[in-house]
Amino acid sequence: MDEDELDRVFKALGDPTRRRILDSLRRRPQQSLFEICALSALQEGAALSRQAVTQHLDMLQKAGLVRVEWSGRTKIHSFDPGPLRAAARQWLRKHL
Repeated sequence: MDEDELDRVFKALGDPTRRRILDSLRRRPQQSLFEICALSALQEGAALSRQAVTQHLDMLQKAGLVRVEWSGRTKIHSFDPGPLRAAARQWLRKHL
């Protein structure tokens, strides 16, 4: 993992909404955008717009923390812990 990839992982994790999306995908993988939005509204009590969730998912995907598959015309999102493990090995363990 190079410095840019490490920066993207930590930047993605720096937002509480993105961490909640990852928690949701960890508990229940393979969610569509609609499902993520609906669960977010149920869990947080306030709905996020589709556009806001899409932007958060885009950042998580660029960091490698979310993988996308297509099911017909629907994007299916799942959590990928690989980049998080790599960031922990590369940087966090030096400081713990």
